[in-house]
Amino acid sequence: YRLVAIYGMSDMMANHISARVPDEDGAFLINAYGMMYEEITASSLIKIDHAGRILAQPDFGDLNYGVNKAGYVIHSAVHEARPEVACVIHTHSWASMAVSSLECGLLPITQTAMRFLKIGYHDYQGVVLNLDEQVSLVRDLGQGEALILRNHGVLTVGRSIGEAFNWMHRVELACHSQLAAMACNTPLVKVAPEVLEETWKNYQPGTRRPYGLMEWPALLRKLDRSDPSYKT
Repeated sequence: YRLVAIYGMSDMMANHISARVPDEDGAFLINAYGMMYEEITASSLIKIDHAGRILAQPDFGDLNYGVNKAGYVIHSAVHEARPEVACVIHTHSWASMAVSSLECGLLPITQTAMRFLKIGYHDYQGVVLNLDEQVSLVRDLGQGEALILRNHGVLTVGRSIGEAFNWMHRVELACHSQLAAMACNTPLVKVAPEVLEETWKNYQPGTRRPYGLMEWPALLRKLDRSDPSYKT
C-alpha cells in the first residue's frame, strides 16, 4: 500500500490490494475501506474468506471501517480461481484509467509495454458489485499476470507480493509512456511482429529470475528509510 502511494498509483481509499494468508485455505488480507494508502499498516489489514466473511479485524473504535464490496468481489474471484496467486493489486491511476479508455488499448511501442503484448481486457459492466461478474473477470484474466479493466483501471497478480507489484509498476510505466508518446501527435514507431513476439517470450514467468525477487527487498529498504511505521 505504501509503495503504491509513493509511486503515485493510489486513488485515496478507492483501490484495493490483497494477499493470500499462507496455510489458511480461502483466507486473504485486504485493506480496510476508509484508510488512505499512506496510513495503512500491517496490523490494520482485515482478514476475509472467499465468501466475504470477516475472519479477523482490528479494533477501529468508533470508525466503522469494513471491506470495500468491489474489492471483495474482484479479489475473491481471482484468489479462488488462481490458487498459485499470492497477491492481487488493483489501481485507478490516471495513466491506467486513460489507457483503459482508449479503443486501441495498451500499445507495444516500448520495451516495457512489450511484456504486456497479450494482456487481457475486461469490458466495463458498472461498479464491480455483482458477483455474477466474477465469471467474466476470471475468464478475461485467464492465466495472465495483468488485466486492463476497460474504462476503469488495471489489475495485476503475482506468485509473491513483490511479483505483483513489479507487474503493476511496469504496466504503469507502459501506460505513462504511451500517453506521452501519443501526446506528441506524430506517428509512432512500430516494432516488427516477430520481434514483439520474441520480446514478449523473454518476459514470461520461468524464463528468468522471478519478478520482484531482487526488487522487493530494495523496495522494503526504501520504505524503511522513509517511514518504517508500515510494519506496525
